[in-house]
Amino acid sequence: MADSAIHVELRGISKRFGTTQAVDEASLAVARGSIHGLVGENGAGKSTIGKIISGVYSADSGSLLVSGLPESFRTPRQAFGAGITTIAQELSLLKDRSVADNVFCGVEATRFGIMSRRETKRRFAELTAGTGIRLDPAPKAGSLSVAEQQMVEILRAAARGAEFVIMDEPSARLSGTERDQLHRLLREMQGRGTTVLLISHFLQEVLDLSDTVTVMRDGRIVRTADACDETTDSLIEAMIGRQLSGNYPPKAMRTRSGQPQQAEPPALRVRGLRRPGLGARYALDLDVFSGEIVGLAGLVGAGRTEFVRAVYGADPMAEGEIQISGKPLTKPSGRPLRRVLGGNRLRPTRAIRFGLGLIPESRRDQGLLPDRSLRENVNLPHLKHTTKAGIVFRRAERNLVVAAVDGAEVRGGGLETPVHLFSGGNQQKSLFARWMVTGLKVLIADEPTRGVDVGSKRSIYDLIASAAGRGLAVLIVSSELEELIGLCHRIVVMRDGQFVAEFTHPVLNEADILRQAFGGEPTPCPDGLKTSPQ
Repeated sequence: MADSAIHVELRGISKRFGTTQAVDEASLAVARGSIHGLVGENGAGKSTIGKIISGVYSADSGSLLVSGLPESFRTPRQAFGAGITTIAQELSLLKDRSVADNVFCGVEATRFGIMSRRETKRRFAELTAGTGIRLDPAPKAGSLSVAEQQMVEILRAAARGAEFVIMDEPSARLSGTERDQLHRLLREMQGRGTTVLLISHFLQEVLDLSDTVTVMRDGRIVRTADACDETTDSLIEAMIGRQLSGNYPPKAMRTRSGQPQQAEPPALRVRGLRRPGLGARYALDLDVFSGEIVGLAGLVGAGRTEFVRAVYGADPMAEGEIQISGKPLTKPSGRPLRRVLGGNRLRPTRAIRFGLGLIPESRRDQGLLPDRSLRENVNLPHLKHTTKAGIVFRRAERNLVVAAVDGAEVRGGGLETPVHLFSGGNQQKSLFARWMVTGLKVLIADEPTRGVDVGSKRSIYDLIASAAGRGLAVLIVSSELEELIGLCHRIVVMRDGQFVAEFTHPVLNEADILRQAFGGEPTPCPDGLKTSPQ
């Protein structure tokens, strides 16, 4: 640590939202120049602590001290004045303004009240040289990758002279390479004397970066210890108050009536799929059988999300055939669905009718209606069965939703609770609840545990294993290779818009899978998994 003095201290802080006690008598001391990790399940109170420190919320009771002096921030601007800022998972950039405009927003270089472009350019060059962050000041912020946008946020904090930076889930949307770059920047920030409060669900990340780790559970501080004295297992046990019996559920080998896999049609068959942006010269084939969990591995940009969204009909494909349990997704005329670019589109409504469900990559942007109730969100894809002439049959809706919510073990509110009031883990489980219905044959889950805590992760793993145990075919996209190895019967590797390798349980070797994702020699693909050149 650069300095043993306490930079920010909380003493007996409490915060309540309605009937929910978000933070309860929490005391925390963050040493100046340190990286201090803060971990806990969703709803444990971590982000509330960060927002109290940064002036977003005011505490109901207790005291906040900065450099030993009592403070009572009412707005983030007041916290800025004390050198405190937050870089959150959901970035707050002006997407249509340049990088430089975003960096100096609120602290612009002016001359006689007019913004000085020359001075802005000079200050930007000075700032990037000092931080080691290499960015072009001219492009619009919205054109940058997530990792680059995060660097803009770090530069903005540096431009404001921030001495205490709260990083709230900074790695949640980053690839492995981008995550490594962020870690390097955090260490460089610490080396320049900046204090960092790191809130993250990636426990190994917290242990690798932090000097000290604090664990929260149910709004209370459970313990604070040196990071070198903790392990991921010890943190998990402190977070959930019990031991986990393994990170993943048992991997039951898939069977159907005792028949070998080859004797049954696949639950999902994809043939000759091509789509814009996925590489027009490659046609993709894939089979997923009932009771089987198949994972799609690969680097960010490999085309995994594009592939599953095309299969579901969320994005158009240029050409291809899709079958569910041997039945082609057909037009009303009965003709097989062979689409050409600009022709007839497969729609999600049709995919749902045939028994195909999708949990999208981003629950906030693509999955949930955050201001609507849990009931409405779960029933959304099933309105055809619970409405007539635009009128909702409440009894049918309630029967469907209650069974689905119970099956997915959604907790933290009632059926009429707006879904944004649930924790991140329960929001994700509400997406699983949508598909806890009869008639589903294939479930696609794109980043099923992104942004959820370890306890909720295990619950979601159990839901996936249970779905496969009931005979569903499950196709998973995940950037966490350990997750795919722990859950899947097969792992298919994508690279540059094509399938390059397949690995089958129990021979799921992390090093071999990574080698293929980064560009090793292709492994011969069996029938039912091919990438054909045009």
